[in-house]
Amino acid sequence: MTAVSMQKVMAIKSYQTQAQMLVKNYLLADPFIPYTSILGGILACKVAYDLTQLISSFYIKTYPGLTKIQRIEWNNRGISTIHAIFVSALSLYFVFWSELFSDQRRADLIVFRSSPLSIFVLGVSVGYFLSDLGMILWLYPSLGGIEYVIHHSFSGIAVAYSMFTGEAQLYTYMVLISEVTTPEINMRWYLDTAGMKRSSAYLINGVIIFFGWLIARVLLFGYMFYHVYLHYNQVIKMHTFGYVLVFGVPSILATMNLMWFGKIIKGLMKTLAKKRRG
Repeated sequence: MTAVSMQKVMAIKSYQTQAQMLVKNYLLADPFIPYTSILGGILACKVAYDLTQLISSFYIKTYPGLTKIQRIEWNNRGISTIHAIFVSALSLYFVFWSELFSDQRRADLIVFRSSPLSIFVLGVSVGYFLSDLGMILWLYPSLGGIEYVIHHSFSGIAVAYSMFTGEAQLYTYMVLISEVTTPEINMRWYLDTAGMKRSSAYLINGVIIFFGWLIARVLLFGYMFYHVYLHYNQVIKMHTFGYVLVFGVPSILATMNLMWFGKIIKGLMKTLAKKRRG
């Protein structure tokens, strides 16, 4: 029996070693990281959708009573919330704490720096944008209008270019920090759909959205453009398409963010006015 047990242990260890070699030499090998990360991002979206559906069915009382399209949007927002937490946390790490993009620790040009991890994270984000854009177009306009199509298209193109070329990843991550506001936006929709628009939670969430949007989608974009200005001698050395993306995509997104910020201010003022009258 002992000999048989040892054979099983050795067989398991052999399979583990082979699996690790497969992951190391193929799935996570530098040339394959962009493709495996995109595929991983798409698969993660599917898992997040199914988990949101499963958990909501058991623990959210109002979920079964929603219409079919409302349940689809509910699950879709679960995907975007998980992606936002993942990518915004890692974006904050790369921009403010990682030595990868530090001016003081390295002498090479900051606009051409990348690492296997930075490429992998961008690939997962590309997988998300592809999945979400596909759902938006498939059910258009139920999950969002033309502004969502524009936002996801430009964001996906910019992130994919940065991932494949290794150019301007710092600025890509600066823009992706703005995803930190997505969970709050989704929570606003969840509370509204669940009939809690007049609750204190809805008001508190609205205040958080206001300050989060101001910092992550208005002020941070200003900081990004200032950083580009300070490092323009490096930015000008990028390929033409990358150069255009560094200025074009953030400018379009910043304009959209300002338009949405105006709507957020109006919505918050209306909610506060209703609370005072109530």
